[in-house]
Amino acid sequence: MLVRELMTADVETVQESEDVSTVLQKLAERHFTGFPVVDDDGRLVGVVTQRDMVELFQPEHRTVWIPIGLPPFLESLEYGFELSWDDLEASLDLASSAGKPVKRIMTEDVLTVEPDDSVDDILEILAHDDRDVNRVPVVEDGDLVGIVTRQDVLRALHAERSGE
Repeated sequence: MLVRELMTADVETVQESEDVSTVLQKLAERHFTGFPVVDDDGRLVGVVTQRDMVELFQPEHRTVWIPIGLPPFLESLEYGFELSWDDLEASLDLASSAGKPVKRIMTEDVLTVEPDDSVDDILEILAHDDRDVNRVPVVEDGDLVGIVTRQDVLRALHAERSGE
């Protein structure tokens, strides 16, 4: 089976210059977990996902480790205190990040396939533990021509195995 048999050709994308707030709204409205990001010429330049948004609006390190020693201070113990991220901090961070172009937070190193690649090429990408990819853009001569999701592959494999 070839990629072109599975791909969705009508791909919803976002422009690299769109504001983070606009892309966040599109994610919510369409119930997608991510979008391919294209430049003004329609060429794939990245992917933006819900995970990118979470990382933007949530600090990575919220735990402070404080060494506390007991007399005679020969040994110290480290206690971790999770800092609260109050509403004011969250609102300020959201306001400062909302106007950024999505280009600043997107993943640029995108794994792609071509229309004449096999389903095995997509499976190799989807099964890669380190990347946790849910969608694979399909490109031809650098242009985005389709997309294949994890669900597309699962449906195709199920149909093939059940004889549908």
